[in-house]
Amino acid sequence: MAVPVPDPVYVLRGTDSGINTLCFQCSNADPDFPILYSGSSNGLIHIWNLKTRRACSSLNGHGGKSVYCVKTLPNRRNGLLSQGRDQNICLWDLSEGRNVVTETLFTDNVGFCKCSLSEVTEKRSLLATPWKGLDEVHVLELPSKTPICTLKAEVDAKLGLPMSLRIWQPSTGSHPHLLAGYEDGSVVLWDLSMGRMLSQITCHQEPVMSLDFDSEKAKGVSGSSEKKLCVWSPTGLENLEVSLFALPE
Repeated sequence: MAVPVPDPVYVLRGTDSGINTLCFQCSNADPDFPILYSGSSNGLIHIWNLKTRRACSSLNGHGGKSVYCVKTLPNRRNGLLSQGRDQNICLWDLSEGRNVVTETLFTDNVGFCKCSLSEVTEKRSLLATPWKGLDEVHVLELPSKTPICTLKAEVDAKLGLPMSLRIWQPSTGSHPHLLAGYEDGSVVLWDLSMGRMLSQITCHQEPVMSLDFDSEKAKGVSGSSEKKLCVWSPTGLENLEVSLFALPE
């Protein structure tokens, strides 16, 4: 029998709108009570103090359009990234009580795919995001916004739109890679240094709505609207292989 869902420790209320995305920040002064960021369909980002269990402030940088992605910046202790239905990605400075948008990147993309952010060095990050052509993924360096490459599959591949992204930096010191889940149910491994596809596997019969990757164990998992999860792994850094289909309880 399936294990019953546990009761919540507490419930946070007060957004007055549907919640689309959540992100914890555990590097604050009191590590026992991390900060929680939530993005809402009314365009607000709420900052929750989990010690008082209340929203201590809110951010408004997407013109009332739904916020569907919030991420902390790995090389900025008080930095935040948000992505909204206004087609903008915003970088925030929250240091010393500020709530200022320092950079805005207009993607001209109306899809629902969340961007992926990865720290390369202490002062340099890579950002992968769906781009103007809908079926394109644009990779750029932050904070300079320098374009690295634009990834677009061949027409006959028929992958459809990118639905989920995850930048992966192999521990062997090779160039960064991108794992992308597509509308046709495929997961594709891209080499960002050459801007080319290395491997493709078809994991699902429905669009890949989410994926994640554990770089230490070199295993990834993807999910769709089907009642199954797919576990896969790269072999030789260039080929993806399915290792398990799992049915969630």
